[in-house]
Amino acid sequence: MNRAALKLLLPILLLLAWELLASGSARAPRPSTVVQTAIAMIASGDLPTGLATSLLRVFLGFATASAIAVPLGIVMGSVATVERNLDPLVESFRPIAAIALLPLIILWLGTGTQAAVAIVAYAAFFPILINSIAGVKRIEPNLMRAAYTMGVGTLTRMRVVLLPAALPAILVGMRIGLGVAWTAIIAAELAVGAKAGGQGGIGQMMFVFYAYSVELNGIVVCMVAVGIVALLLDRALRLALARAVPWSAP
Repeated sequence: MNRAALKLLLPILLLLAWELLASGSARAPRPSTVVQTAIAMIASGDLPTGLATSLLRVFLGFATASAIAVPLGIVMGSVATVERNLDPLVESFRPIAAIALLPLIILWLGTGTQAAVAIVAYAAFFPILINSIAGVKRIEPNLMRAAYTMGVGTLTRMRVVLLPAALPAILVGMRIGLGVAWTAIIAAELAVGAKAGGQGGIGQMMFVFYAYSVELNGIVVCMVAVGIVALLLDRALRLALARAVPWSAP
């Protein structure tokens, strides 16, 4: 009970300070009005629908990035020749922000869900790839040699030795990649204005509040929702990491 009270103390103090500071301005959003706006947006279904649209795009892009980055990372970490030839290409593209590719993606894919998914996949690809390579390269070489000496086949060695040893680093990369993906979808929806089935994601809602109605309370509600969803996604991946690779726990 004491720990829970201490955890809640700082947020409560910050909310009280926010309420007091904002009470002197007619345009500044206050916690009380933000809560009222959040209740109205939830009751109307706009906020849940926007979050669901953005989450769907994030999961599609994240799944695409993982399906490509994990096998490629395993190959690059295992075969020096492949890494030597592909690493310059990877390191050339990795510093380029996903948002910088928007003009090309819009020209190729338009301004719909495909463009948003492509941006998310690009943003999540590199953290997953780099951590997958690092996880494979950190495997104790004697483990692979011992399996080879005992006549274990290549596919079995990968399944029994390589994957369990590299999985902690791969999952950490996926955790980082999912966080980057959630950040990228907000930027993509703000810039692209992507819509799916007539309903945009949470970034699109923020753009509408800013550009058309100047509804600060709605913008703050969207920001809080983005932060809460990011926290829940991170906690879910932490739990998955603890369940999937308990041998890596300190």
